[in-house]
Amino acid sequence: KNRRVCHATARLEMGSLWEEFNRLGTEMIVTKAGRRMFPTFQVKLSGLDPLADYVLLMDFVPLDDKRYRWGHGNEDAGAAQADQQPPGRQRPRERPAPGWVMEGHTMHSCMGSPAHLSSPCPPQIILNSMHRYQPRFHVVFVDPRQDSERFAHQNFKSFSFPETQFMAVTAYQNHRITQLKIASNPFAKGFRDGDPEPW
Repeated sequence: KNRRVCHATARLEMGSLWEEFNRLGTEMIVTKAGRRMFPTFQVKLSGLDPLADYVLLMDFVPLDDKRYRWGHGNEDAGAAQADQQPPGRQRPRERPAPGWVMEGHTMHSCMGSPAHLSSPCPPQIILNSMHRYQPRFHVVFVDPRQDSERFAHQNFKSFSFPETQFMAVTAYQNHRITQLKIASNPFAKGFRDGDPEPW
């Protein structure tokens, strides 16, 4: 790897919350209009060259070739052959930025369903419902050399965190996931019962 990416490290923020969701079997809602992830995928970067320019990318890798279905009691009732995956798409940062700007960066991803490829929530990553995914994060050095494409395989470093795996769904299948999202998401305050604080 290029020396400008070989020392890059990424630490998942809110790791304990991700682990709590992972123990229950994390689910993420996908909609035609797009939906942000919760817990939020946030990483703290370090080890970047402060004067070099980088682009941050995120994609979602299918964990297997199955389309899952659920039975009574919110338990996995088996799986069928996976739907065809849409073309690979990575969600980039708007423009390259120097390493000192990237330190402690946060990635927000908007996910949509394959039924609607154009969305008011760009840039969208298209996912199939009832399929399992692993988010993946990439730090890419913007190589100023004219023949930089020859070194593309050296100019990036990828990170993934097993606790961020999830099932894409159009409606939550596991009521415990719904309860945990309401309890831990600051934007779900209106769903909480008996909250004495004003909106």
